[in-house]
Amino acid sequence: MDKLIELLSNGKFLEATFQTLSYVVVAMGVGGVLGLIVGVFLTVTRQGGIMQNRPAFFILNFLVNFFRPIPFVILIAAIQPLSRLIMQTGIGDRALMFTLSFAATFGIARLVEQNLLTVPPGVIEAARAMGAGPIRTILTVLIPEGLGPLVLGYTFAFIAVVDMTAMAGVIGGGGLGNLALQYGYRQFNPWVTWGAVLVIIVIVQLVQVLGNVIARKLLRR
Repeated sequence: MDKLIELLSNGKFLEATFQTLSYVVVAMGVGGVLGLIVGVFLTVTRQGGIMQNRPAFFILNFLVNFFRPIPFVILIAAIQPLSRLIMQTGIGDRALMFTLSFAATFGIARLVEQNLLTVPPGVIEAARAMGAGPIRTILTVLIPEGLGPLVLGYTFAFIAVVDMTAMAGVIGGGGLGNLALQYGYRQFNPWVTWGAVLVIIVIVQLVQVLGNVIARKLLRR
């Protein structure tokens, strides 16, 4: 208990909370946009899609299936050379954000594809019949019609990224997960561990409630 109070009083707990949030915001910003693009192309280039293209679908589908199942702690080591090439470092916050964004891209891409496939084909066919081109159909029909499920998908992705930040310490990152491991688990102090866990639970619950509310409103349009 004394260690938890010390971490709260010296600002380390608050700093770790903001570090976790910054990691997640960057990963969801970069991975969210790239994942949306990849997911949309997976949807429209598949057989029967409005931009059917077997080679393109095969390549994208292969990449998503290849990278998505890799455990995050292994992915950190596997793409460290790529991180050094692009971010000029393989350790620290920048490397962690790069790896989180990379993992989020492929995870979100599959979520986007699955959610966009729920859009009724008749709606898309109606837009095409009225002369809308592929890009216009995607931007004005496909994505807007799938917005409710997409919000729920992104909410799930946000929570998954929070979970991945627990591995930050592997490459010298910070955050609540690293604080729980360093000052809680390794020092046999359950107060610190559960303090970090409770903060993470609060963040996840707030995001989940917000995502549910937004999705409910969109689905009732």
